[in-house]
Amino acid sequence: MSQSSNRSSEPATAVSASDRAIRSRSVGEALWDYLVLAKPEISSVVTMSAFAGFLLGSPAGLDGWTLLWTMLGVALCAGGVGVLNHVLERRYDAQMKRTADRPLPAGRVDTDRARTFGILLACAAVGLLCPLVNVITAVIAALTAALYLFVYTPLKRVTKWNTLIGTVPGALPALGGYTAATGQPGPGGWAVFGILACWQMPHFLSLAWMYRNDYSRGDYAMLPVVEPDGDSTAAQMIGFAALLIPLSVLPTLVGSAGWIYGAGVVPLGLWFLWTTIVFNGERTGQKARRVLKVSVLYVPALVALLMVDWFV
Repeated sequence: MSQSSNRSSEPATAVSASDRAIRSRSVGEALWDYLVLAKPEISSVVTMSAFAGFLLGSPAGLDGWTLLWTMLGVALCAGGVGVLNHVLERRYDAQMKRTADRPLPAGRVDTDRARTFGILLACAAVGLLCPLVNVITAVIAALTAALYLFVYTPLKRVTKWNTLIGTVPGALPALGGYTAATGQPGPGGWAVFGILACWQMPHFLSLAWMYRNDYSRGDYAMLPVVEPDGDSTAAQMIGFAALLIPLSVLPTLVGSAGWIYGAGVVPLGLWFLWTTIVFNGERTGQKARRVLKVSVLYVPALVALLMVDWFV
């Protein structure tokens, strides 16, 4: 009888210990964990891509207030999606070395609180964008969240084409930045959408190659896991990096950007392409990391070119 009683009390004791561990953290530590849940490294790139779209949609001048609300709304949406993605993948994150110490699998943040936090961020984003920017940009933000969480995220464990499918929600914020400035999609908006879609493939495939063993442990159907020889991974990285070059010139051709941007973006794309070619010749984690590093620099460099082009 006493043994049964002891066994029944164990879960409650474990939960109490977990709760005590959470409550014993400082406010700074708790805030840091919530920041990590919002994926600031990804959210910043997403917000930057929206800024690029806004610049392309504002050749005659920037509307400062609209830009401010757009950047805030996009950042909130990206952060909310990041938090909810952590919630959806917490069990799989616990199986991978790279992600096992994230706040949810490590037990530092309560799942229900994280879910509520993510929903609040996403709803605040749409609620802000709709009245203060325009309806179409708010719809794009909502569509981005829905596609990322309910299409791309589950497909990561179903099909090797998940990365390609994920380029759609990944590139929509750039289009949203354009519609924030113009009120409607246009050639420049679709051009920046295509640029961000192509950019994502070498970026995420290089990451997937570096952590392919981890992804295998987490039961993810990433391309380097499904086809470990790397032929398809390298071919897609090269193909999309090559397609990125003519697409990146489109803003100049359609009149959304000037010659400074056009002249600078081509060598930038060639540099990116070269790293994927080098990876194909030597498919190591080191060469994949080089592709990843250049891809991380690509979007800020693109924005810098647009800013120089816009101010000159």
